Amino acid sequence: MARRGRGAVARRRRARLKAGAAGGGVALVLLVVFWSAVWPYGTGALVVGGAGAAGWWLWRTDRFLRRGDRLWRQEEQVRAGRRSLAEVDAMSGTEFEDLVAQLCRRDGCTQVRRVGGANDNGADVVGRLPDGRTLVIQCKRYAPNRTIPSRELRDLLGARVHFGADLAVFVTTTRFSRPSEDFALRNGILAVHRDLLGLWNNGASLLSLSPVNGRGQGDSRHRSRWTRTYGK
Repeated sequence: MARRGRGAVARRRRARLKAGAAGGGVALVLLVVFWSAVWPYGTGALVVGGAGAAGWWLWRTDRFLRRGDRLWRQEEQVRAGRRSLAEVDAMSGTEFEDLVAQLCRRDGCTQVRRVGGANDNGADVVGRLPDGRTLVIQCKRYAPNRTIPSRELRDLLGARVHFGADLAVFVTTTRFSRPSEDFALRNGILAVHRDLLGLWNNGASLLSLSPVNGRGQGDSRHRSRWTRTYGK
């Protein structure tokens, strides 16, 4: 009984295969016979299907790349905001320049590049602000117990002329002397001292610091605390 059952199943399977082959043969014969009539439709269907598949692939690829870029920018912002000033103090001069360039890009600046090094003409970072104005930055990663003298800001004025920049910015990890702060204000230099650098690093935009330019270094009590903290 089992053998007869298995034989019947095998016969039905062979019959289905023969029927399928016969149907495929008939379809092939009809396709050959009527090819001249159906080929435009078949070709059109293939073209439309191929175009649809290519468009879907491009759409998915674009979404993937845009999402990756957005996530990268968000991660960069988070990492930048989590840097403490103590970590910035431990950077090399080149690393500090790279940090400033990254913060500029985070704020939407374009064409940002680091130009610091030998014969840098008084500039470390150049770029273009979101509003289209050109930008030149001098970076000084000094120990917090030092102050920035006026002569270093005069070098930045020369860099602004050399690069034809609309805005000159001096960024430091320490504070400006009173004469150098006054010099910056008289000559339209945005002086980003340690406290303003902390704000910029934590998410404030560079241009949002302009209204408080020349401020934020505190009164005599603040300077006394600074001296106790940093030793001078």
